[in-house]
Amino acid sequence: MSVDNAFMTLSGAVDADVRRDERLSRHTTYRIGGPAALFVAAHSYAALSRTLAVLEAEGVEWVILGKGSNLLVADDGYDGCVILLDGQFARHTISDDATMTAGAGASLAQLVNVALKAGLSGLEPCVGIPGTLGGAVSMNAGTRREWIGERVRDVVVLRPGEGMHRYGGGEIEWGYRSTSLPTSEIILEATLSLEPSTSQAIAENMESRLALRRERQPLGVPSCGSVFRNPPDHSVGALIESCGLKGVSCGGAQISPEHANFIVNRGGATATDVITLIARAHDAVLERYGIDLACEVKLLGFGA
Repeated sequence: MSVDNAFMTLSGAVDADVRRDERLSRHTTYRIGGPAALFVAAHSYAALSRTLAVLEAEGVEWVILGKGSNLLVADDGYDGCVILLDGQFARHTISDDATMTAGAGASLAQLVNVALKAGLSGLEPCVGIPGTLGGAVSMNAGTRREWIGERVRDVVVLRPGEGMHRYGGGEIEWGYRSTSLPTSEIILEATLSLEPSTSQAIAENMESRLALRRERQPLGVPSCGSVFRNPPDHSVGALIESCGLKGVSCGGAQISPEHANFIVNRGGATATDVITLIARAHDAVLERYGIDLACEVKLLGFGA
């Protein structure tokens, strides 16, 4: 693997920002993580395609990064290439048929605000959820009762080495925090089917949802959101709290005193601190209830 060759080949040759040893703590909501050996912020489809071709030729592993809102990066970082979709990938348009088409790199918060101003309803369940549209679609962001997949009309992906492919929303299996989209494919854009409404009604719906989030979740400190998926008929927060772990700390990380399914960075937390608490919560719930909690935090740089 030659990160050096990839860096030299891509620098100044593609429509992208190319950097070595970029600290990933700057790109995750946890504010935790060591450096990426190579970091590419691709501004166009051509830049992304060229980047992937060079990485393939040099044998460099890669991963797509959104806003880093459900990602924990190892303290030693990642020895491959982190690719950020920017520029063309952050654009959005609204059509007369109440659909919104946006690139995978578009901020979900921005799209929610655009829909509000346009008087289009349907994205209210996404209010307060950080990240990009690509990340939201790939993990089917939302709750157990409402998710973004219900609004997806179609998705355009890039199959590395093959080209682009379009899925109809009905071709994709949508589940709680999951989709049938192959992880080997890169989401480029999605079209969402929305509904005309009044900005006042949409704003009131959003504010009601935000009030619940502010009441129940630790929004003022760095975290990655929910750590575990809720198992059927159970609340993970309640399960972990019943094990006496609410508020427990390890280094600078803490199981939130407000919601036990959040692990927060109280200052100076390391990835090792967070992993320790994740394991402790998982094992306590497994021992007490026999429930094997599924972690929804993506790990990067931790090896096999």
